Amino acid sequence: MSERLKQKTAVVTGAGSGIGSAIASLFARQGARVALLDLTAETTEPLAAQLRQQTGQPCIACVADVTQPEQVAAGVRQVEDAFGHIDILINCAGVNVFRDALALTEDEWQRCINVNLQGPYNLIRSVLPGMLKRQYGNIVNVASVHGHKIIPGAFPYPVAKHGLIGLTRSLGVEYASQGIRINSISPGLIMTPAAEAWLASCPDPAAERQRQQNLLPCKRIGEPDEVAYTALFLASDEARFINATDIVIDGGRSQVYHD
Repeated sequence: MSERLKQKTAVVTGAGSGIGSAIASLFARQGARVALLDLTAETTEPLAAQLRQQTGQPCIACVADVTQPEQVAAGVRQVEDAFGHIDILINCAGVNVFRDALALTEDEWQRCINVNLQGPYNLIRSVLPGMLKRQYGNIVNVASVHGHKIIPGAFPYPVAKHGLIGLTRSLGVEYASQGIRINSISPGLIMTPAAEAWLASCPDPAAERQRQQNLLPCKRIGEPDEVAYTALFLASDEARFINATDIVIDGGRSQVYHD
């Protein structure tokens, strides 16, 4: 096991499954103290215990709704009480909201924006004071290819993800001179539990999986660990000259013209 994050403390939101879980696990294997933050401890507490046993790194489960600033602030205080400070924030919590604009309810609109855009902003606001005090911090927001290319039928999810990339660039520039780096990563189709559930809901799951694979130049769907390794690089000091930047992780699909 290498230790690219040795003696670093990382907070990972949405750490209960999928990409967030993969990032939290990889970071612990790379020497970080990890706080796994999610809506409940049902999945994060067992994973934190597993990582403590497997890696020997201190790992804790934190419960917070990222849309609630008070809960976020309490979670950040919990991490600071446990580990002293926060070096890395990974904003991975998110929710898919795909609706026709005229059928979209106000609650659905607010949920999409609150979780996917306001949530990361709440976390950033909570960790920034400590990072600025130490003049050091790395923040990685998990955006989406939907923040670059529009897929019909996906509204309003791309609105939030475009906003998250804009937030990344704006705040990355704003705090660059004070030792803070803020970047984002934009995954394409990644085989997470949510993606598995979507495929299972299709009339012909096998045919839809094959169709999705055929759209990709590499002819396969991405894995959560492949996103996690990009987050690891950006969160490490190896990427110390990369800031206010988004990296697309989609196997090249967004570069290919489709009818």
